[in-house]
Amino acid sequence: MPCTACRNDSLVRDDVTGDLVCSDCGFLQAFDNYQAQLYGLDGPQGTNIRHGSIGTGSVLNYKDKKIFEAQKIIDHLMLQFGLTGSKCEEIRNMISKITDGEFGLGNWFPIFVGACTYVVMRSDDKVMPMAEIAAAVGCDEHELGRMVNRVVEHLGVKLPEFDYVESFLRLVKNLSVLDRLDRDKMERIKRQGIFLLNCSIIWFLSTGRRPLPLVVAVLVFVAELNGVKLGIEEVVKYVHVAVVTCRKRYKELLEKLVKVAHQMDLPWGKDVTVKNIVKHAPIVISYMEARSMKEHCNDHNELDPNEFDLQDVLRECLSKDVGYWSNDHRVESESRYFDVGDENAVTTSTNHDLEQSRISPESLSLIYKKFANEVDSGKFTGEYGSVDGRRESFDLRACRDWWNGQSKLSKKLLLKQIIESDVGLDALPPSYIKGCMVLERRRERIKVAKIRINNIMHPSDTDNSNFGALSSINAGKKRKRAVASEIGWEDLIIEILLLHKVKEEEIEKGHYNVLLDLHVSIDGMLDVLEH
Repeated sequence: MPCTACRNDSLVRDDVTGDLVCSDCGFLQAFDNYQAQLYGLDGPQGTNIRHGSIGTGSVLNYKDKKIFEAQKIIDHLMLQFGLTGSKCEEIRNMISKITDGEFGLGNWFPIFVGACTYVVMRSDDKVMPMAEIAAAVGCDEHELGRMVNRVVEHLGVKLPEFDYVESFLRLVKNLSVLDRLDRDKMERIKRQGIFLLNCSIIWFLSTGRRPLPLVVAVLVFVAELNGVKLGIEEVVKYVHVAVVTCRKRYKELLEKLVKVAHQMDLPWGKDVTVKNIVKHAPIVISYMEARSMKEHCNDHNELDPNEFDLQDVLRECLSKDVGYWSNDHRVESESRYFDVGDENAVTTSTNHDLEQSRISPESLSLIYKKFANEVDSGKFTGEYGSVDGRRESFDLRACRDWWNGQSKLSKKLLLKQIIESDVGLDALPPSYIKGCMVLERRRERIKVAKIRINNIMHPSDTDNSNFGALSSINAGKKRKRAVASEIGWEDLIIEILLLHKVKEEEIEKGHYNVLLDLHVSIDGMLDVLEH
């Protein structure tokens, strides 16, 4: 038989393997030493392949190779997370404990490593956002969350509350634009940010929401309050959050501060809006800070919500050396009017108490408006000058020190301590308020649907005035083009459910798909829509 490679008759048989080899070219002849394998009970084991021989020799054992590859994945992810030392060993030990030392390979393993990293960091009160871990391991945030739940359930641990303070400080540290600020201003921004974060928790702005957008919103507001230009788009580069969500949280924060200003019962309080709250924020935050430092009664029913000492707040903006001349009438040293009577007595912010203190609301409003306008226009120098031909003087340095920073809310506190604090506003969760509004609107739709059904079934009792009720429900909606009917898909579904005798209490909950599956067949629904 010739060689299959060189076609020469120079084949010899190897003494060890028994294979035919060409002595001229050295080519090993294929399929020469083939033996049939018998897979019976007593059949031979075979010649080339034997039990237990796979993975031996120069080929790594499968288990060792799996652990080696898993360790490489862990090392790569730890490098991305910036973790070293004891934290890495703690994460490895957790992975080994859960997998019984087997580790693993596949698309699930990086997600599993990220989940263990999140649990370890969260248990140690260290900030490691889930969005950042999900971006590093290349998965969806919800998928990582499900893996975290499995890890927590397997280990039987309870994760602590999310640390907003550490997250805020970490974000401030990562922003390069804040590195150029002096130490005092940086510390001021940190303490004010922590204060507003705790106030936001009191106002339930963090309830049921992702935490990082609120942290971004507070940082942007505090930076603007201290004269640092910092946009939301610039901050979100360092965190994995949506710009739209951060803007919503920023707007909600401004709205809460506006409500606090309205409850202060000051002459200019009703003029505070979302657009000018930054200008009024110093006195509003001073009010909140002083309110949080005040000792409350054990019986909350005896606490007057309007009771507040204006001395500490307004004395910063009304110094002893201030004088105004307006319309040939001089209002000099207005701050002395707050020194009437006992200095330890509590002075309220109502108009009645202002009259007793011999200061008129018009004068107080005039002083504040002139101060705010002159600070915004940059005309204040702290010296005597002239504005619009009228002589004025004001100590601007006293107003720059409006932030006290002595409130306990300027520090890291437990959730129970935060909730028990009073900052002058008792707010409900935004999700609860929105749910109440949706429920009320749905009740109106049910009422109008019952009117339409009654008008169709009893035409003689038709009242044309009832048709305007539905228009009032959709009055606030903007439409790109006019439509012939104001009845939408939700109104049609409510009518179908009412015709099938579904209780109004069940319809108010809004689970339309479930109710349709339980009470309405597809053929019956089509018949109702046709008629």
